[in-house]
Amino acid sequence: MSNLAMLAQIVVALSIIIVWVFRFDNIVKEFKQYGLSDLTRTMVGSTKIALSTMLVAGIWYPSMVLIPAVIMAFLMVSAQYFHFKANNPWQKRMPSLVLLLLCLFIASVSLNLIS
Repeated sequence: MSNLAMLAQIVVALSIIIVWVFRFDNIVKEFKQYGLSDLTRTMVGSTKIALSTMLVAGIWYPSMVLIPAVIMAFLMVSAQYFHFKANNPWQKRMPSLVLLLLCLFIASVSLNLIS
């Protein structure tokens, strides 16, 4: 696994932890804006935190990186969908777009499509 991919794994994981732990009040507001339930928010948050943990563990165990990267990418595509549906400004859409691109990069490196 390349050093750049490992850095991307750390960036994705730290970003998720910061948003879902330290900026949770924003998450609550956004999920209400999107009309999503508290249960959905809890499931998405716990999934993202678990996937982040797996991405970090993947630094030492590279074989476990692909699936969390792909699932996280799917969650970022979902975030983009809801941002567009709510007609949020581009500033709110950019973080999940950047994380989506990083997850696709991580998955591509894991599949040896790029090195």
